[in-house]
Amino acid sequence: MLRLPQVIAITGLGRDSIYRLAAAGEFPRPRKLSQRASGWREDEIVSWLDSRPVAGASRLDPPPSSIGPDPRAARTPEQAYR
Repeated sequence: MLRLPQVIAITGLGRDSIYRLAAAGEFPRPRKLSQRASGWREDEIVSWLDSRPVAGASRLDPPPSSIGPDPRAARTPEQAYR
């Protein structure tokens, strides 16, 4: 089970956003661990993350694996500054 600080770190969302999305049914709901503690199932958080679109990508963008090698990777340090 993940506690709120871990969910914030993993998702990049803030506390209010997490609870607002959970209330709207757009994010996994926390599970009651005790009278004063709650947590999220890690597999539910991972599934939610996997279902999210990649930032900056559109449906027209090819998948990263089909783009090919990064031409900058073949540069030597001297070529990188030209």
